[in-house]
Formats: sequence, structure tokens, C-alpha cells
Amino acid sequence: MSKPITFVTGNAKKLEEVVAILGPSFSRQLIAKKIDLPELQGEIEEIAQKKCEEASRQVKGPVLVEDTALCFNAMKGLPGPYCKWFLEKLGPEGLWQMLEGFKDYSAEAVCTFAFTEGENEKVHLFYGRTPGTIVSPRGPRDFGWDPCFQPTGYTETYAEMDKKVKNSISHRYRAVDNFRDFILAQK
Repeated sequence: MSKPITFVTGNAKKLEEVVAILGPSFSRQLIAKKIDLPELQGEIEEIAQKKCEEASRQVKGPVLVEDTALCFNAMKGLPGPYCKWFLEKLGPEGLWQMLEGFKDYSAEAVCTFAFTEGENEKVHLFYGRTPGTIVSPRGPRDFGWDPCFQPTGYTETYAEMDKKVKNSISHRYRAVDNFRDFILAQK
């Protein structure tokens, strides 16, 4: 029997989404653990890899970490992996207002999952990308920048969407789906 995978998060909503996306037939046990990992700077891939390596040192077993970025096309990808800090200081309204001086409100939500079976083992990266538009916030304000991100082809923001719909199209869904495919191929 495989060891449980520790999903490094202190965010109950994120855990709920990942478990829902993986579904009941996922072959490995996923347990959540909040670990204070250093806030790293760099490119999305680099940040996810280093977070995973540090988490595996602390957990001493299989770990899954996530790094999410919100990339504004007008700002050449910023705030990107630093969106958490912008959101904390400005809220969803501030993220939308950052683009006021630009004509381009298009953006890409990017999710990167990093997984390793343990310390000093290979780190595997799984990506999910969803194009969309930054809009004046709508919907509940209980999950990050969801109120100001409207996926391309939809009239609702992530925050306004039914969870099942969001969990079938989101950047997180796409990354988790790639991770699940990888785990299934390991059998």
C-alpha cells in the first residue's frame, strides 16, 4: 500500500476543491497539513519545485504543493505568483482597479502542482491554465480572487459559479487532472 500524500495547505476551501476534483475513486489517500514554507521569488515553475523540495524535507514522505498565479496580459504576466500579496493588500476590487489604465483586461489563471514521493526524489510538475478576464468583483468574497476572474466563454466569475461547474473548468481542475493521470499511470 502506498503512503498517504500530504497536501500542503492550510486553506480548507482549496483542500475541498482538490478532493472534489480528484473524486472518490482516487487511489491514494490525501491528507492536508499546514506547513510554513518560505515565500519564494522567481518563475512559477521554480517556486513550485523549491516549495515541494522543502515540504518533502519536513514531511519525510510524499507531498503535493500548489502554487497559483494570476497573470495579467497587460502587465506581461504580473502579478503572477505574487498575486497573494496583491490580493492581501488590495482585495479583489484593487486587482481589478490595477488594470484601469490599460485597455486589456485579459488574464490567465495558472495553477502548478508539484509532487514528489519523498525527500531527494524527483519533483514532478503539473500545470493548469484557464484564460479569462479581470472584471469588477461579483459574488462571494470568501475565496481569493475568484470574484474578479471571469473565465473565457462564461458570464459568471469563479465566485458566482456553481462549484461543480468551476471544478470542471478551472486552472486548479486542469492541474489536478494532470496529477491524477500521472498517479494512475504509476500503477
